[in-house]
Amino acid sequence: MPNHYTLAEGCPYSNAATSVQLRDGRGGGLSLLQDTQLIESLAHFSRERIPERVVHAKAAGAHGVFEVTDDNSDITSACFLNGVGKKTECLVRISTVGGESGSSDTLRDVHGFAMKFFTEEGNQDFIFNNTPVFFIRDPLKFPSLNRSHKRHPASHLPDSAMVRFFPYIGEQSFHTGSPESIHQLMVLFSDRGTPASLRKMNAYSGHTYKLTKEDGSFKYVKFHLKSKQGIQNFTREQSEQINGSNPDYLIQDMYEAIERDEYPSWDVCVQVMDPKDAESYQWNIFDMTKVWPHKDYPLRKLGQMTLNQNPHNYFADIEQAAFSPSTMVPGIAPSADPMLQARMFAYPDAQRYRLGVNYQQLPTNRARSSVYCPFERDGAMNSHNYGGHTNYIGSSLSPTVYATSSKGSGTVASTMTEHEKWVGEVVSYISPVVDADYEQTRGLWRVLGKEEGHQDRLIGNLADKTKNVKDVSLRKRVYEMFARVDEGLGQRLQEETEKLVA
Repeated sequence: MPNHYTLAEGCPYSNAATSVQLRDGRGGGLSLLQDTQLIESLAHFSRERIPERVVHAKAAGAHGVFEVTDDNSDITSACFLNGVGKKTECLVRISTVGGESGSSDTLRDVHGFAMKFFTEEGNQDFIFNNTPVFFIRDPLKFPSLNRSHKRHPASHLPDSAMVRFFPYIGEQSFHTGSPESIHQLMVLFSDRGTPASLRKMNAYSGHTYKLTKEDGSFKYVKFHLKSKQGIQNFTREQSEQINGSNPDYLIQDMYEAIERDEYPSWDVCVQVMDPKDAESYQWNIFDMTKVWPHKDYPLRKLGQMTLNQNPHNYFADIEQAAFSPSTMVPGIAPSADPMLQARMFAYPDAQRYRLGVNYQQLPTNRARSSVYCPFERDGAMNSHNYGGHTNYIGSSLSPTVYATSSKGSGTVASTMTEHEKWVGEVVSYISPVVDADYEQTRGLWRVLGKEEGHQDRLIGNLADKTKNVKDVSLRKRVYEMFARVDEGLGQRLQEETEKLVA
């Protein structure tokens, strides 16, 4: 540690605990504007908060390592996924979604799982959730979905998680007006909606990605992270009890486990689909409200990720960390998934607003590989601006800047195959909800029935929220939505809710 304090510019300061004052003989005095330390300290304090994330505001975070455990060269050319035993540094942020930074992390919510792998070919980001499906498949609904999970615009009170009223859609809530959310709601209101530990839950890409090879071939994949600690969830009653005593329970559990050298780890796996299979598969493979059944596409292991170091400084390491699904290395590419395409814009745009246009230069986001991007320069907080290098591509004035990179992308983004054209036609109409949209949810209802008490707890969790709906016609719409999954489910939900309302 230094043996003296300084101002931010490095000038030594003799006493960091006392301001400069013009004193009288009785111990009183006036503060002086010449006290640079006082002025700087007060001014900086008012500016110490950066904009909070609109979603995923509350999170735990840690550093770790990804290790390749299997030969993956037949499906991808990504360097960090090839070479058994190869290790890559990573950063992980695990968050709630709807609540503010100061909210409880044990209340029912989806949990985000953001990862950054610092590879020799640049950073690879993934944005996963702890549920394999999502509420919507049309990105136009994304802002409304997230607003619907925020506080009521008039009362500033949290609405019932089942019947969010913002935005208003006639007499419907967001979810009854967007019934494709039923699969995610069934998952969220089961015990999986209240994980007992961030270390003991899985994570899923939800999105369909491509793994590509240098010859231009590719496979469609969905990523799965399988917890090696097992799965552990709270019941609703347990989560609410812990919420009342420790709203930071999940963050504390993760931090203290790593401090004890109990490093959590996950097997990183993929489901792999040939592009030709996608053309005839029974469901649209780019629909985030559906899964690929494992009986059709079993898991294949790529490697293992382990978190082994807590952040040195939470703000610097985790709060300033920026993740975007648009950040991809050669060997990984986007699919025609509409939600993925929209998020590839929305996420980095959020970081430009929240952290500034040069957020990639912050230490926690900075690539470990070499970076040469002189056509993105200037702007606030730029710490590396390429000196006198020409600031546009293909200039004859700078022999170090080339119109075409000497490093191939390793993806198939530059070619449009007949299959890609087929994909474009298939995903043109994605909003209408038909009976087939309930098929997988019916399967989930049957799976929950195989373990004693799971269906009962799901109904109890739903009824506990639906009872808060004062509008009788809106409650009826909720019953009808779940009755489309199973008539017995809708009837039991109605009976349980009406008991609580009475």
